[in-house]
Amino acid sequence: MPHNCIYCENKAGLDALMVKVADLQVSTVYLFREQSHPGRCVVAYKDHIGQQFEISEADWLRFMQDARRVAVAIDRVFHPGKVNFGSYGDTGCHAHWHIVPKYADDFEWGGVFEMNPKRCYLSDEELAERVALLQAALA
Repeated sequence: MPHNCIYCENKAGLDALMVKVADLQVSTVYLFREQSHPGRCVVAYKDHIGQQFEISEADWLRFMQDARRVAVAIDRVFHPGKVNFGSYGDTGCHAHWHIVPKYADDFEWGGVFEMNPKRCYLSDEELAERVALLQAALA
């Protein structure tokens, strides 16, 4: 396991970036604190695996089902024009999906999303409301 993996070992770093929403079949869902794209989440695999193709076939299917479930919940709650999936991990070697809702009037509509544009931070109360909405949609 790489030293200081944000999902495995660096709880303070994770908490600075995201708020836990739920545990699913084989993953955990987090809502980003930076909400320029309302509802943007990460679905992180339950175990430390650096490459998604290293996940067993059985768990890969469950992982994709988890990611789809989160995308459906985001669509139900936030009604974006499109829900994008992104898989990156050049520096953070832990299998995860970015689930990014995009909106037609969005500053990045038609382009690749910026990981942390620092445009919109919500209060703890507003984040808690979004978490509750997503939890209800995931139930």
